[in-house]
Amino acid sequence: MGLLEAIVLAVLAASTPLLLAASGELVAERAGVLNLGVEGMMIMGAACGFAGAWLTGSVLVGALCGILAGAAMAAIFAALTLGLAVNQVATGLALTILGIGLSGLIGASFVGERIAPVAHLSVPLLTDLPLVGRIVFGQDAFVYVSLALIAAIRWFLYSTRAGLVLRAIGDNHASAHALGYPVLKIRAAAVLFGGACAGLGGAYLPLAYTPFFIPGMTAGRGWIALALVVFASWLPGRLVVGAYLFGAVTILQLHAQGAGLGIPSQLMSALPYLATIIVLVLLSRARATAGSAAPACLGTVFVPDR
Repeated sequence: MGLLEAIVLAVLAASTPLLLAASGELVAERAGVLNLGVEGMMIMGAACGFAGAWLTGSVLVGALCGILAGAAMAAIFAALTLGLAVNQVATGLALTILGIGLSGLIGASFVGERIAPVAHLSVPLLTDLPLVGRIVFGQDAFVYVSLALIAAIRWFLYSTRAGLVLRAIGDNHASAHALGYPVLKIRAAAVLFGGACAGLGGAYLPLAYTPFFIPGMTAGRGWIALALVVFASWLPGRLVVGAYLFGAVTILQLHAQGAGLGIPSQLMSALPYLATIIVLVLLSRARATAGSAAPACLGTVFVPDR
């Protein structure tokens, strides 16, 4: 029971940054924008989040700094792709490279420093229950925020008029523009929201997952978050399943290495990314015959009539 509880807790911790970043990217892609800069936004959120927490002694301030850093990177992306109609793929890749380099510069003076990680919830009696106590009532605030965020996104997309408009823009921006909806403004808001979520996901790493910052600590999680959105078919409920599945794969390779199975550690470390590639290939083959569920104008540039 103790081992099972430890594994589940580790899976939840490993899945939370993926779920936070992917939830924001899902909203952006639902609006018809493909943002490949998630990795750069996450690492900027990690660097600025740790810097804010270390300088102020407040994890909350650190989380806010991570959110602002991700949103600032997203604002650059929106200005280039939506304001100047620059190619979204090239811009996203450039922002990833920029974020990796800039985060190294910002975090250089904080390497080797440590902070007190975010506190875990403790409910008298409930947290001490066997197995489910720590899993349900003993998580840190980021875990609960990630689940609440998914619930809020699902409600917004499918139960509000604004969510319907956003999905309509993602499906056919020309028709939405003809009906008088501000396509560029709505897409910009979706991109900013996605960047803020990516920044929060990045901030989770030094504020809760590990109490320190190292350059490149996101380790490709932004790319996995992008793959998760496709894996989930742009549906919030499936996104939760996908995030926890990929988090479980990450923890599995750590336990396999610890058990001394004789498998090369490099191969086990590559397992989460190999699983990502396999899932994307299978989904691509399935949609080739059944038709894609992706937003019809995903990644296209919209230039309204002047």
